[in-house]
Amino acid sequence: MDFTDAVATRRSVHDYSDESIAQSTLDAIFQATTLAPSGYNLQPWELLALRDTETKERLKAVANGQDHVVDADTTVVVLGNTDPMAHAEAVFDDWLAKEYIPNDDVRNALLDNVEAMAGMSAADRQTWTTRSSSLAAMTLMYAAWTHGVASCPMEGFDADGLVEAFDIPDGYEPVMLITLGYPTDPAADIDNERKGRRPIEEVVHYEAFDPREETTLETPAFGA
Repeated sequence: MDFTDAVATRRSVHDYSDESIAQSTLDAIFQATTLAPSGYNLQPWELLALRDTETKERLKAVANGQDHVVDADTTVVVLGNTDPMAHAEAVFDDWLAKEYIPNDDVRNALLDNVEAMAGMSAADRQTWTTRSSSLAAMTLMYAAWTHGVASCPMEGFDADGLVEAFDIPDGYEPVMLITLGYPTDPAADIDNERKGRRPIEEVVHYEAFDPREETTLETPAFGA
């Protein structure tokens, strides 16, 4: 499946079959996810993959009782590390070894920049990690669909309850949940007419920002 097909045919799916996702397929999906971009390549994401019924039921209890948390073969909790320094030394050592940067002085200057980021307010660090972790989450969903695995991003959950239920350490932000599984009827999901989307003429602003007061929706022809 090429990228255009993946974008055009991906749907958020709630109804999953009983077919299990092979571990090798999950590994390939997660491997692709690690290639997502992030500021300074700091990669603040962590993925908690739940496959056992017991752990998925525990998650369902803090996810508004939504059934597809359990019905999916795997449900992923996307977590963001709110400490920018967590992986910084390893990242910049890698840059230095590969000659992306010329010397230790530049490496140390980069570390100083990231250390300054670590001094941001808790709210700003939450925003920072959510940005990068969301890029990883979208990468995960597209990667999954290229393997025929459907997904659904979920923001309806109790973040504090999730942290308590799974003993998540301080410093990690629950960003979203993503269910993964083979759809019960993939043709039906894809063949349904797409929900309306705001057209590019309304969304894209060249040179100056001038938002429209009224919303229009169109059925996209992209990928048709």
